[in-house]
Order: sequence, then C-alpha cells, then structure tokens
Amino acid sequence: MKRLRLEDVLQYVEKNIGTFHEKRISSLDSLKLSKVLKRKNPYLFKAKYVLTANEIISGIVNAHISSSEEGIFGDWLEGLAIFINEKVFGGRKSGIPNIDLEFDKDNVRYIVNIKSGPNWGNSSQVKKMVSDFKIAKKTLRTSNSKLNIVSVNGCCYGIDNNHDKGDYFKYCGQEFWAFISDESDLYTKIIEPLGHKAKERNDEFLKSHSQILNKFTKEFTIEFCDDNGKINWEKLVEYNSEKKKQ
Repeated sequence: MKRLRLEDVLQYVEKNIGTFHEKRISSLDSLKLSKVLKRKNPYLFKAKYVLTANEIISGIVNAHISSSEEGIFGDWLEGLAIFINEKVFGGRKSGIPNIDLEFDKDNVRYIVNIKSGPNWGNSSQVKKMVSDFKIAKKTLRTSNSKLNIVSVNGCCYGIDNNHDKGDYFKYCGQEFWAFISDESDLYTKIIEPLGHKAKERNDEFLKSHSQILNKFTKEFTIEFCDDNGKINWEKLVEYNSEKKKQ
C-alpha cells in the first residue's frame, strides 16, 4: 500500500474534468424534440395547468439534463475512484463484466460495483448486481480456489449505516472513499478540485441550453399551437399516443 498524494488527484481532475463537461453538452446537443415528446406524459402537463410552449419545453429539457448529468458524472467519478485506488492499492478496472474495480487489501480480493448514490436501483437491479458478484467470484476462483473474495457496492455520496447486506457490503460517501484510499477525509478533499474551470465550462453549457430551449419552443409552437398561440392538446396527445395504421 502507498500513501495517496493529493497532488496526483488534483492533476487527474484538472486533466479529465473537461470530459464530463463535454459529454453533458454533447448529450444536450443530440436531443431531438420529436423523440423526447414520445417519452413524456401529455396528460401530466394538462393536469398541471401548463399553458405555454416554454413551460413544456423547459420541463422536458431540464428533466433530460438532470437525468443525463447524474449518469455522466457517475461514470466520471467511477474513473476517479479507480485512479485513486490504483495509486494506493494497485487496483484496476476489472476485466470481469459488470465489476468496476478489483483490488487486494489485507489478503482479501475486493470486487467493487460503483454507483453514484445509495438509492441507485430497485430490487431487480440489486438482484442483478448480486448475481454479477456471484459470477465474478466463480470466475476468479477458477484460477485460485483459495482466494478470499469480498463483494462491495460502493456509492460516491450519501450514507448507509447497514454495511452488511449478506451477499455484499455497502459503503457510501466518506466510508467509500476511505475504503478505496485509506484516507478518512478524502471525501472532503476531492470536492474543491472538481470546480476546476467550472464557470468557464458552465458558460459554454448555458449557451447550448439556451439555444436548445429556443429551438424546441419554436418547433413546438409551429407543430402544436394554433394561430392564436393556444396549445392544441388533442394534436399533442395524438402525436404522443396514437397507434399508427399498418
């Protein structure tokens, strides 16, 4: 085991944080109104007394941003966690499907599935993770039957005081970052570097955000509003839900 150098973490963040910002802009630029309207509930907009195209478009775009950013940044944090663990314990991105991190510590082989926060999935998704852990253990023991393997669900933020889940352990927030780095206060030390050039990057994002709002509002008004600017709800519902004739 080696002691983590915070300078290495700072350099990694500065070098790689741009990838997160680029992907969030790319996700927004690739959004198509025709597709996203098919996935939204038009009855909900009506029930909430939405009266303007701008309200509908803002709701659609902001919901997409919230969902996509969580996934994009979760993937980025996974990369940071693997980098940190490699520096301390020589860990690595596992070659076993659906296992994010694999490393040895105190004569134990840890296999880790990394998520953003503690409330990441439903019961079926958790069962799938447990199944992935079992498959990974079987794969590893093919070459070393005496290997002591422990499965861990690591979450980058949040708290879960019930660590022992039976088939795996769950560490969140401070405990996760300490687990992979042997540094109890790492979870606070990494927050400041994440703001590297955040304002400049966010200004770029806001330009794309404004453009997509204007573009979608114009498209929606042309397609689903009458000459007086009133939303044609029947036409919107038909577009969203009408079964096409074969």
